[in-house]
Amino acid sequence: MRSGGERWRAPHACDPGASRGRQHGASASPTRSEFQRDRDRIIHSSAFRRLKHKTQVFVFHEGDHFRTRLTHTIEVSQIARAIARSLGLDEDLAEALALSHDLGHTPFGHTGEDALDDLMAAHGGFDHNAQALRIVTRLERRYAEHDGLDLTWETLEGLVKHNGPLVDADGRPQERYAAHGVPGAILEFDAEFGLDLATHASGEAQAAAIADDIAYDAHDIDDGLRAGLFRLEDLRAVPLLADLLAEVDARYPGLETPRRIHELVRRVITRLVEDVIRESEARLAEAAPASAEDVRRAGRTLVGFSPAMAEADRAIKGYLYPNMYRHPKVKAVRTDADRIVRDLFARFTAEPDAMPEEWRTGLAGADAGRIARRVADYIAGMTDGYALGVHRRLIGDTPDLKLG
Repeated sequence: MRSGGERWRAPHACDPGASRGRQHGASASPTRSEFQRDRDRIIHSSAFRRLKHKTQVFVFHEGDHFRTRLTHTIEVSQIARAIARSLGLDEDLAEALALSHDLGHTPFGHTGEDALDDLMAAHGGFDHNAQALRIVTRLERRYAEHDGLDLTWETLEGLVKHNGPLVDADGRPQERYAAHGVPGAILEFDAEFGLDLATHASGEAQAAAIADDIAYDAHDIDDGLRAGLFRLEDLRAVPLLADLLAEVDARYPGLETPRRIHELVRRVITRLVEDVIRESEARLAEAAPASAEDVRRAGRTLVGFSPAMAEADRAIKGYLYPNMYRHPKVKAVRTDADRIVRDLFARFTAEPDAMPEEWRTGLAGADAGRIARRVADYIAGMTDGYALGVHRRLIGDTPDLKLG
């Protein structure tokens, strides 16, 4: 054991004792590592608490057992820690990154993000990763000496780059940012507190990213079945799920449906996690990184699925996309949610004084771009219920967002 309750770390893990530090240079804690402090700051933030009432797929009032952004985040955190522990990575950093990865999400899931991105097209767009960075560096106001949570460089880097490099060696935007460029919030912060946007993130960030994929696959199967959008037998269209269902039925013939579902979901998680650990151990052995910096500069992701499991992951998502995310009932709710976000944006950009005082302060004489960004920040921070309540109070004719 190490000091402060830390576990053993491999040479390729991030070491909190060798952190690149914090933007505002907070003093060290005698009882917690730097990454433990980051994790705790995230948990105690207002943005983290709001995840309790933000949509994952189903709006909060559809039922108590559907995932919310908060329960999804907790599941990702558990999986990320398990992967990090097996690979000798720093568990606390992996957990901090898992806990923070969805802080920038809007009400009503990806529908809210898509609407705000469209509405903000003339003002730099809207991206939930960039919004998470804004939250932890600017919008959380808890400390007497600075805005934001003053997280370590390693946590901020992982928050921004957990899905891979944002630019190539020549600074050209990559992947999701190739078409419209890297969000301004990320570029502005990078200029001030460089995040090495052309390299991969740490192994801990990669573990959090793949944990997010695993959690999505497992709990969206569970929630889709609970909502009646498809049946267990329909999942046999996906080879991996067919094999796992056959496993369950062979071992527990005649098992009642709720237990059968749970046995399937837990096997999905186990199979995916064990594959990631085996594959990542092989990649790490081949690359032989002697430090966390070697992981960043490996030129490829070192924590991930094997080719066969990556194909299985695509097959699961390929089934869920039309049968869950694009199910007619879900699409109808998304259409109504889109209208709520657009109505609120139009009202607040035309009348900033309709926002609470803390949000409208300082906007007198501001240009359209500054007003729009402030409005986007306000709406993005709303929970589902708060957005519905504000819409009902200010606009009326508010849809109830029920699957029907």
